[in-house]
Amino acid sequence: MHEAGDITMRVLVAEDEEILAELVATGLRRAGFAVDTVYSGDAALAYLGLHDYDVVVLDRDLPRVHGDDVARRLVASGSRTRILMLTASGAMEDRVAGLDLGADDYVAKPFEFPELVSRVRALRRRSARPVPPQLERHGIRLDTVRRSALRDGRDLDLSPKEFTVLQLLLEADGGTVSAEELLERAWDANADPFTGAVRVCMSKLRAKLGEPALIRTVQGVGYAL
Repeated sequence: MHEAGDITMRVLVAEDEEILAELVATGLRRAGFAVDTVYSGDAALAYLGLHDYDVVVLDRDLPRVHGDDVARRLVASGSRTRILMLTASGAMEDRVAGLDLGADDYVAKPFEFPELVSRVRALRRRSARPVPPQLERHGIRLDTVRRSALRDGRDLDLSPKEFTVLQLLLEADGGTVSAEELLERAWDANADPFTGAVRVCMSKLRAKLGEPALIRTVQGVGYAL
């Protein structure tokens, strides 16, 4: 059961123990998030500069640029990305130090995975752009809380990706959404932009929406509803 908005949520995992980083990333992807992984502080800063992440899971002891410095710079830049700090020590001084730097939450290793997922979710709720509970246009009604979609009262039975894409189109309120933005918000950075992932998802979504067709392709720009 995905919570509203989970699937569009982007998380960066910055952890120098590569096996742990990939385990965390896999678990978060299973929970419905789009996840990227980096193994050093300088790579974390580069990714944070490139993409609009909702949450960064930040190991405190990163090589090259320390996790504390990553947190400081992120906070100084006025970013809306929430920081969940991972540390090898559960000592109170460490926890206070991390929170003083601007971390929003804190998990000590070793941690229980469900706890990490629920804390990431909780931070997401604090960072998210507000989404109205109901979106409606052209007979489509999307309930972002129950994650249900209807057209003229008929259940559309959408996959999580299709739901997210439709939600982004409805949020644009008639405006055009580029394929890049859809990739950015509904897929993770490992999605190859040349695989036609957006095109494939769009054709399935159009088929489920049925006639008359609602989604327009704006040549060279993107898609509009």
